Amino acid sequence: MKPEQAESNGGPLVAVRDLKTYYSIRGNFGSRLLGREAGSVRAVDDVSFDLNHGEVLGVVGESGSGKTTLGRTLLGLVKATSGSILFEGRDVTGLGGNELREHRRRMQIVFQDPHASLNPAMTIGQSVEHPLTIHGVAKGAVARARVADVLERVGLAPADQFLDKYPSDLSGGQKQRAVIARAIILNPVLLVADEPVSMLDMSVRAKILELMLALKDDFDLTYLYITHDLATAKFFCDRIAIMYLGRIVEIGPSEAIYADPKHPLRAIPRNLPRGEVPDAARPPLGCSFHPRCPKAFEVCGWEARDLRDLLERRWSQMKPEEYEAERATVGEFEALDRDVQTVRIPTRGRGEDLLAVLEKIRQEDPDEPFWSGVKSMTADEKNVEVEWWEPVEPRLLPSGDVHVECHLYDEEAVAEAERRRAGATVSLA
Repeated sequence: MKPEQAESNGGPLVAVRDLKTYYSIRGNFGSRLLGREAGSVRAVDDVSFDLNHGEVLGVVGESGSGKTTLGRTLLGLVKATSGSILFEGRDVTGLGGNELREHRRRMQIVFQDPHASLNPAMTIGQSVEHPLTIHGVAKGAVARARVADVLERVGLAPADQFLDKYPSDLSGGQKQRAVIARAIILNPVLLVADEPVSMLDMSVRAKILELMLALKDDFDLTYLYITHDLATAKFFCDRIAIMYLGRIVEIGPSEAIYADPKHPLRAIPRNLPRGEVPDAARPPLGCSFHPRCPKAFEVCGWEARDLRDLLERRWSQMKPEEYEAERATVGEFEALDRDVQTVRIPTRGRGEDLLAVLEKIRQEDPDEPFWSGVKSMTADEKNVEVEWWEPVEPRLLPSGDVHVECHLYDEEAVAEAERRRAGATVSLA
């Protein structure tokens, strides 16, 4: 899979390939004692993209989409599980020690919370000068003069009025300017901005973004701009990558992303997708967005958990007596809390009664995308077996000016769905 990229001279500044960053989950005390893991959170799950010199790439997504972990992995603040990060042509994945320190001189970060980013016991001058001291770049009067110059460049002027102040003496916007000054004082080429304006008052957000654009030109910076706010991304970014549950699902020029969004996550007008973001420790099979997608179909990765969610949504809207009647046909409901394509559902009565209930639900809402994923439903005396089609892994493919990870734009996936469409069955054993 070749990721979408803009043209650049001499190759991309950053080339990310098949990047995965997983966080291990420890189980109970006994498991931890034996060093066993209970699983992992797939914070970044097979991400590839290029970032070209001088551009602003926005990474946009809901909370839990993995955008912050992606930025921190690029900087080496979080260790990548697998994949590669090439920075200026050099593989920097897994660097440590002096090599990592050298790498960080070229890549810096502006964190979300300016109040927590500055040491309250250090003056603004000391905080901004600290990177120069750590990297042995300058000290004494030379360092102080450089700090004063950078403070002036970020709008904390005259610098003499800010050098000896403490963070508590500054407003939120002024603190973020100081944080930006500290980030650029080493003259990095890449700045990761992790929601840099989300905790600021509305009145100062535009000013900080305008400052960052001016610094981009003055210091020849490249930005990876992380945000959940599409409005600021539209204003600030050349290209936008939409993330969902650890994956890039759409990437392209900002104008194209806004004018004609392709992925159903962005293409649903004025309405939020149904349901919530799934657990990244147990992501849905196939396309991670399929449980919330109004356009999902046969190849998207339907499973037992989706039937559980469908029944729960239905039952939450029913009258108590109607709920009791349907619930009485299902035995161990926990059997559906599994990520499998085939499940046997025990009943409290006859299998054919539960099959009839499922058929009734399908007939009442035949356009519900879930039913497209059902390959067969069969009943015996005490059980109903439901089988779903095997998932097809989504691919990031070109569609117009953007790349999108959605089966709707994959001709092979659409053709496979058509082959499956005639094969669903319902029968009594």
